[in-house]
Amino acid sequence: MKITKIKIKNLFGIKEYEADGSNKELSGKNGTGKTSVIDAIRYALTNKSDRQYIVRNGESEGEIIIETDTGLLLDRKARIGMADYKSIKQNGVPVGSPESFLKDIVTTLQLSPVDFMNLDTKKQNSMLLDLIQYEWDMNTIREWFGEIPTGINYEQNILAVLNDIQAENGDYYMTRQDINREARAKKSVIEEIAGEIPVEYNLEYWKSINLGELYAKVEKVRKANSEIEKAKIMVEGQANKLRSFEADREIKLASLDREMAAESNNIDSELARLKERIIALEKEKESLNTKKADRARLIESEFEKEKAQYLSNIASYEEVADKEIMPIDSLVEEAETAERMKSYINEYERMIGLQEELEALNEKSRKLTEKIELARNLPAVILEKAELPIANLTVKDGIPLINGLPISNLSEGEKLDLCIDIAISKPNGLQIILIDGIEKLATEMRENLYKKCKEKGLQFIATRTTDDNELTVIEV
Repeated sequence: MKITKIKIKNLFGIKEYEADGSNKELSGKNGTGKTSVIDAIRYALTNKSDRQYIVRNGESEGEIIIETDTGLLLDRKARIGMADYKSIKQNGVPVGSPESFLKDIVTTLQLSPVDFMNLDTKKQNSMLLDLIQYEWDMNTIREWFGEIPTGINYEQNILAVLNDIQAENGDYYMTRQDINREARAKKSVIEEIAGEIPVEYNLEYWKSINLGELYAKVEKVRKANSEIEKAKIMVEGQANKLRSFEADREIKLASLDREMAAESNNIDSELARLKERIIALEKEKESLNTKKADRARLIESEFEKEKAQYLSNIASYEEVADKEIMPIDSLVEEAETAERMKSYINEYERMIGLQEELEALNEKSRKLTEKIELARNLPAVILEKAELPIANLTVKDGIPLINGLPISNLSEGEKLDLCIDIAISKPNGLQIILIDGIEKLATEMRENLYKKCKEKGLQFIATRTTDDNELTVIEV
């Protein structure tokens, strides 16, 4: 498809301009209107302009009409104070979805190849990737990854999107890094806990042990053994205790004898001194024997009582004293072992919890790895199905390559060749290239560009800044 007629009126700085489909070079000083022609054509094809004012100053309406050799008629009007107008007809029949139709017949590189050459590498790559035709939407992303990955600019080409998804600074990669770091920390804690817990530790068994009951059993045995030991001492000391009672009796009787003898002496002395009391004292003396007998009976009674009480007590111990002391060391060891093992319960359960968390983290990391690998592998699948603007275009790690080389490695001439190849890559597209600022290219490169366009049947309109005061139009 080639342009056969261009008519511009009151757009930008142009009052009127009309041209046929021949190749042209527009030259002159800045302000002569040469760039306005290029901008008007871009506006017609894209409905976009970098200029603040589209309609020529002092006018209410501006218009551009483009006709092609295929019967296409494009009429676009910019209006002040009312809605803009556009009409796109093919052989007199209105075209459906006109703006989408225009996007299908022109590429960004066709409209500004020199600007493309002056862009940084990142923007050049982005523009080239945008030319790759592959139908996708957010549902496609969701089907691939089961979600919409965050932190991604989805205004990019799908290959750039996938590259960002799997990138080392992407959310998937960074999240996986954090998960793996946390997993390593948990694994270290698990190993530390496992090193402190006995081998083949049976959590459920040690949780079931009632430490209170076990120690109660120990105390019961200890108390029983104490009673046995006490009984043995009591029984074994019986004879000694009886002798002690007898000795106590004899001591008391001897003391009684001494006491009575002393009293008798006192009485005798008193009788000698108090003859008048002889009778009374003699009677009192006579009563001493009775008194002594009573006291002796009391002492004997106390002796027998204490002896009987002691023998009674001994009898209660004899049965226990015959028993053997029960072994307690193994029971104490069992209780101490149980107490030690139960002290591991919390840490063991913590270790189990950490292991479960570790497994969950590893599973998350595995799924993220799958998604990262998917994002890395999908471009190859996409490129097999996608419409590539040129045959020698490939993509690696989100970077477009021309004959295996990135755009940054291409010469200026190779970059211009790229623009030309893209311009003619669509058989049904508009075969034209707009070159604003051709003076930025060396003379030889400019001439080669014109030559290649002609060889490939590509129309071109170029602008060149000169010292001429008037706009000059040259057919090239």
